[in-house]
Amino acid sequence: MNKFPGESTSPKPRMRADAKRNEDAVLEAAKEVFATLGVDAPVREIAAKAGVGVGTLYRRFPTRSDLVAAVFRREVDACAATAATLSAAHTPGDALVRWLNRYTDFIAAKKGLAAALHSGDPAFDALPDYFRSNFEPVLAGLLDAAAKAGEVRGDIAPYDLLRAIANLSVAGVGDAAGAAHTRSMVDLLVDGLRFGAVKAPGR
Repeated sequence: MNKFPGESTSPKPRMRADAKRNEDAVLEAAKEVFATLGVDAPVREIAAKAGVGVGTLYRRFPTRSDLVAAVFRREVDACAATAATLSAAHTPGDALVRWLNRYTDFIAAKKGLAAALHSGDPAFDALPDYFRSNFEPVLAGLLDAAAKAGEVRGDIAPYDLLRAIANLSVAGVGDAAGAAHTRSMVDLLVDGLRFGAVKAPGR
């Protein structure tokens, strides 16, 4: 590929360690503030909680939508990553249930994010695909393992299950009683997944 005169062909340098720490602190603070106050929370409050200046926050995330999108991606990554840990530590059926509960918590913590994602802001255009491309393969693997172990049915579409739990979780957002109700409804849904389960031959 042709380069402009003087343009370096070396890879871009990695983010400095202090810059990475600042970014992680901002994203963690934003996650916590968004969970309690919603995505329209004051940026100064996020910066103060992260222990950085407002200028530092804006240099990395020039707009609120940039910050919201980054928090969403970070939380999707964290939720998806727990599947491997759970699978290594639990039976297939238990790992599936534990991950679905983790996913329920992920949905419930996104206070105000659903409205932002449907606001028409182009910064959010890629997020629905990011959601599906990370969660569907993870859930498909968990369902397949649990089905082969005879702990759930084998005809469950991952995206249908993701949508069902998301709908339940959004309906329960607001207080502890709502969250408890959502968890009990998810338990009922899981009981339905077990109905008609057949262990794969040879297992």
